Amino acid sequence: MVDDPYYLIRRSQLPAIIQRATMVTELLSRETHLSVLQAVAQVGISRSAYYKYKDVARPFQSAMQGQIVTLTLTLQHQRGILSDVLNRLASLQANILTINQTLPLQGMATVIISFETRDMTQELQTALDTIRDVPGVEQTLIAGQGY
Repeated sequence: MVDDPYYLIRRSQLPAIIQRATMVTELLSRETHLSVLQAVAQVGISRSAYYKYKDVARPFQSAMQGQIVTLTLTLQHQRGILSDVLNRLASLQANILTINQTLPLQGMATVIISFETRDMTQELQTALDTIRDVPGVEQTLIAGQGY
């Protein structure tokens, strides 16, 4: 059993102070010229309250940053499809860790790719959509996620 489990919850259901702390964090990431003092003043909380709660809640997608994701892909057995998938991941700054491919059967091959999301320039869902758009990619599944 985990000592301190995590839950996925809508921001609107969080206590007001935590909602505001997340707003400050978002404001600081959007408007990089602002100081913490300026941002907390705009949102209407104290600096100490922000520092107390800033790491308590964060958007789901940011929690995915730095994770290792393993995808299982079904690809048509045609020249260049796997290369296109890898190039799309590389263009998003995904750090590819492993690639395993089965022999093609009935014109299809299964490919398992593990990559790190830390430096990715897009959210994971956008990356998956980008891969699904590659001609010849028949199926894309998340096989696992971890740190």
